[in-house]
Parts: sequence; C-alpha cells; structure tokens
Amino acid sequence: MNDEIVAIYCLCDDILRAMNHQGDIQQQMSDAEVMTTAIVAVLYFGGNFEKARKELSEPQYIPKMLSRSRFNRRLYRVEPMLLMLFESLGQAWKQLNTESVYSIDSFPIAVCDNIRIPRSKIYDGNEEYRGYQASKKRYFYGIKIHLMVTASREPVEFFLTSGSFADVKGLGIFPFALPEGSVVYADKAYNDYEIEDLLLEAENIKLSAMRKSNSKRPVTGYVQFLQHHKRKVVETTGSLISQLLPKSIHAVTAKGFELKVMLFVLALSVNLWVAT
Repeated sequence: MNDEIVAIYCLCDDILRAMNHQGDIQQQMSDAEVMTTAIVAVLYFGGNFEKARKELSEPQYIPKMLSRSRFNRRLYRVEPMLLMLFESLGQAWKQLNTESVYSIDSFPIAVCDNIRIPRSKIYDGNEEYRGYQASKKRYFYGIKIHLMVTASREPVEFFLTSGSFADVKGLGIFPFALPEGSVVYADKAYNDYEIEDLLLEAENIKLSAMRKSNSKRPVTGYVQFLQHHKRKVVETTGSLISQLLPKSIHAVTAKGFELKVMLFVLALSVNLWVAT
C-alpha cells in the first residue's frame, strides 16, 4: 500500500501545481495531503477518515496530520480541487479512449435501509429521495450516481441527483464533452429522440439507447446486440464502485454524505490511474 499512497499524493500534488494552486503559507498540512488522506480513506478504509488519518500520521507519510475536526473542515474546502482532479483524469481517459465509445447509466446509493427511513435525519424523510431500482425491483432511499465511462471502464463524467430523479432527465445534465464522432450507449431509460437529434446535429455525437418494444425508432438486431454488449461496461464500473462502498456510509449531514459518495467515484478513477 505504501507505493500506492505515494503515487496518490504525487498525482494530487501534480494536479494542484498544474492549476497554479497556492495554499496558505500558514498551513501545516498541504491541500494535496488532505486530498490524499481522503482518497486513501475511501480506497482502503471504507470511507473511514479517522482510520486513514491515524494511518497516515506516521512520520514517513504526514507527520503534521490535522486533528479530526480540523481535517473535516479542510476536506470541505478542498472539494472543488477533488472535482478538478476527477475532471483532469476524465480528460486523460477520453484521450486514451481511441474508440470514442462510451456508456451511461445510473446507480442507487441508499442513505439507510428502508425500515429506517422515518428515523433518517440526513434527508428528513423527503420523498424526493425515494427511488426505484428496476434491476432489483426494490425501492431505496437516497441518491443516484449518474455515470459515464469509456469502453475500458474508466469514469469520465458523473453527477449526483435525488433517488426519484428520472434517468432520461440526466441527458440534459451530462456535459457530453466528448470528441466528435463519439458513440454513447445507454439502456431503455434514456430514450429521448429530441436530445438524440440535438447531440447528433450539434456535436456529431450518437446516443444509442436500447429501444422499448413500442419505439417509433426501432433498430436492427445487430445494433441491439451492440447496445446490449457495450452498455455492460458501465455496469461493471458500477460494480467496482460498489466493491469500495461499505455496508453503510457514515455521515451526519446530506452534504457530508454526498461528499463521500463523490470520493468513492473519484477514488475508482485514481485507483485505475495508479494501476496503469
């Protein structure tokens, strides 16, 4: 794990330097060290910041580790830098994705078991966060990760919404910052002919969503096979994120919960980059 920790720190530090980021000269712990601690926490300790903080406080890592409360405050301050790190890695994955083939899907992240919804304080029982997972035919209470990945399973774009947010509406939120000629595969939940036409006309990006039985734009059997095969890639990436997740994400506030979810998506991208 030592080599991976060093590699994660170097990646964070390089990104901040490329951004010409200047930390406060009075800081004893740099922003790159805060970012590294957060990423290590979700990669190796199930999102437990306290375990990661204690592990990295050793002299060979971060001897001037912040206290628990100060670390948490700094973590919220570096959130924009963590998102910038994800975006930078996403751009790198897009450049390496010479096929220009992508897949999109959404994945539910429950804030608690359904039986505990009345006692959940994070979203205060707000019905907007009650969603339905069609693949498992069950309801959940929490948020959705809307994810775009390359043909090699690397995440390149994502955003979070409430659990009830319809997947098809996500087409209007994805940046689709992709090279011309890209093909994006999706399941039946993403059928929107207007957006399909707009992407193709304005950006030369083909959105290839699996068709419903009553579709006005049916596709050939060959295209159906491609759609089914290509979109399994994003399901695999979703499984990789699930493997990093603990049984339940410990958080006190909605903002803290969503920050941790974002970190799990970022950590997967960082882990794939470090492994290359």
